[in-house]
Amino acid sequence: MYAVAGRVKDEDIALVRDRTSIADVISETVTLRSAGGGNLKGLCPFHDEKSPSFNVSPARGVYFCFGCGQGGDAIKFLMDAEHLSFVEALERLAGKAGIQLRYDTDGPQQSGPRPQTGQRQRLIAAHASAVDFYRDQLGSPGARKAREFLAGRGFGRDAAEKYGCGFAPDSWDALSKHLRLIGFTQDELITAGLSKTARSGSLIDRFRRRLMWPIRDLSGDVIGFGARKLFDDDDGPKYLNTPETPIYKKSHVLYGIDHAKREIAKRGRAVIVEGYTDVMACHEAGEPTAVATCGTSFGIDHIGVLRRLLMDSDSFTGEIIYTFDGDAAGQKAALRAFEEDQRFVGRTFIAVSPDNMDPCDLRLARGDLAVRDMIAGREPLVDFALRHTISRFDLDTVEGRVEAMRKAAPLVAKIKDREKRPEYARKLAGDLGMDLEPVQRAVNNALRGEAAEQRAPGRPVQADSPQRLVEREALKLALQEPGLAGPMFDALGPENYADPVLAAVREAVAQAGGASAATGGVVWIEKVRDSCADLGAQGLVSELAVDPLRVDGTADPRYVQVTLARLQAAAVTTRIRDLKSKVQRLNPVTHKDQYLALAGELFSLEQQARALRDQAAGGM
Repeated sequence: MYAVAGRVKDEDIALVRDRTSIADVISETVTLRSAGGGNLKGLCPFHDEKSPSFNVSPARGVYFCFGCGQGGDAIKFLMDAEHLSFVEALERLAGKAGIQLRYDTDGPQQSGPRPQTGQRQRLIAAHASAVDFYRDQLGSPGARKAREFLAGRGFGRDAAEKYGCGFAPDSWDALSKHLRLIGFTQDELITAGLSKTARSGSLIDRFRRRLMWPIRDLSGDVIGFGARKLFDDDDGPKYLNTPETPIYKKSHVLYGIDHAKREIAKRGRAVIVEGYTDVMACHEAGEPTAVATCGTSFGIDHIGVLRRLLMDSDSFTGEIIYTFDGDAAGQKAALRAFEEDQRFVGRTFIAVSPDNMDPCDLRLARGDLAVRDMIAGREPLVDFALRHTISRFDLDTVEGRVEAMRKAAPLVAKIKDREKRPEYARKLAGDLGMDLEPVQRAVNNALRGEAAEQRAPGRPVQADSPQRLVEREALKLALQEPGLAGPMFDALGPENYADPVLAAVREAVAQAGGASAATGGVVWIEKVRDSCADLGAQGLVSELAVDPLRVDGTADPRYVQVTLARLQAAAVTTRIRDLKSKVQRLNPVTHKDQYLALAGELFSLEQQARALRDQAAGGM
C-alpha cells in the first residue's frame, strides 16, 4: 500500500488504474517494442543498460525490469520517473482520464499529524505567500545584516533569488497580519508553523529578525522554513526551523532536494552536506546534487527519499557522498553514517574538506574548483571507518592489535560487496601488522553471527532449483491467470512453498481473497502486493506479474493441473525425506507405537507422491 493511498477512495484509485493505458504512459519515456505473448520490452529508464530488460504487460497494467528490479503500475512509474508523490501521480492520470477523485477521510491513517481534506493545499498556499513576503523584505533597510551575511559567503542577489532567500522583519506580527489580510485563518497559520500564540493570547510571528530559507519537498512546494540568527542580542538558537506540522516532517526533509532531484537521478549520486549555505555553495560550484538535512541528523527516512531518486537496488552502483568536517564531531557523524550505510546498496563515500572547512568556506577560500576537487577526492566510507576505528588502539602492543581487530572485523563483515571483503581483510591485517589468518577468521566469525540473525525461517532453496521454478510458476499463474488457476491454486497453502519469500507471496494471495475470487489485472496484482508483509515479497509480486509463463502458446487447465501437481509433489517429497530421517533415528522396539505411526504415514505419503508424479507427467 502506498503511504498516502488512504486519502483517495479505493474505488477511484481502481478506476484510474482501469482506465489508464500503462503502455501509453510509459511510451512517453521509453520506446517499447513487442516482446511476444502480448508483452512489450524496452530499455529501462531507471538504470543504464545495453540490452532491454524492462518489460511491460499492457493486459495486466504492470511493468518490471529484470535488470534493476523496479516494478509496479502506471502510478508507480510516474512516481519514480517524475519524482512525484502517490497523490500527484494519481491526480495526473485521473486528469487525463477525466476522472474526478474523491477523498476519503476514513481511510488508513498515517503516523503523526496528517493533513485534512483540502488542508494541505491551504498550508502550501500560506507558505507560498510567506515566501513572497520574506523575499520582499530582503530588500528593505532592516535586512542589511541578512544581505551582508549572504554576500560574505559569496552569494549575491541572483543566488538569493534562485534559492528564495528572504528576511523575517523586526516585528512581532508583520507576517501574521499580512497573511490574515489575504484570507488565512489564525488556526491555519498556527497549524502551518508560521505563527504562534503569545502569552497575551495574540497571534505573533514564529520567525523574527532572521535570514530565511524556504524548504521545499520533492514536488517543489514550500513546506517550511530554516531561519539563521543574525543579531548578537538574539537569544535564540543559531538556526531555527519550522516545527513538526501536517506537511513538514524534519526526518523526511532534505534542503535543496527540489533543485537536486533530477541531477541526482541523472548522475547517479547524491552529496550530503550539513547546512543551507553548503548546499548553495556546492550547487554554485558545479555540484548540483548536494542536499542537507533540516534541524536533525541524517537518518533512515532521509535514506528512503534518496533511494527513491537513485533507484537504489541490488544491481545499482550509484554513490552517496557524505561531506563532514575533519573534527571529532564530523568523524562521529561519519561513523554513524557508516552504520546507516548498510541500508544503501549503492557505494558510499566520505569527502573530508581540507583544514576542517565546510564546502561554503572552502569555496570562499579556494574557489569553485576546490569544492569539486574535494568531492572528486572522496574516500570509501569503509576505509574511513576502519582507519578511525583502529586509530583508537595502541597498535604497538599485542593487546591493542587484538582489540582493534575485534572492533574492525565486524565492519569488514558488513561490506555489501562480498568480493571486496577478502581484500579489506587483507588490508586490515596489513594495517594492524598481523597475519591474515586470524583477521580473516574474525571477519568470518562476524559474518556467521550476522547471518544467524538475518537468516529467514524455512529450508533454503537454490535460486535456480527446479523446485523454486515450480513454486514461481504456480504463483505466476495465480497473478497472471487467476480465473484459470482458481480453486486448484487456492487448495494448496503456503506450506507447499519451501522458499520463504515465495511462501510469503502465497500467503499474500490468500490475504487478498484468493485466486478464485480475483478478476485479474493491475487491481488484483496491487491487492496482492499490498497484502505482503514482507518487503522482499512485495518486490517479487511485480516480477512474477510480468515474467512469461513457461508454456508454449496459451496456458490451459491442463497446464495448471501439471504445475500444481509438481508443486505438491515437491512438498510431499520433502515431507517423505524428513519422515525417513525421523524413522531411521527411532528404535522400533522401545518406540514401537511412534515407529508404526510414522511408518504408516510414510507409506501413505509415498502413495500420494506416486499419484502426483503421474499427474505431473509432461513438460513445463
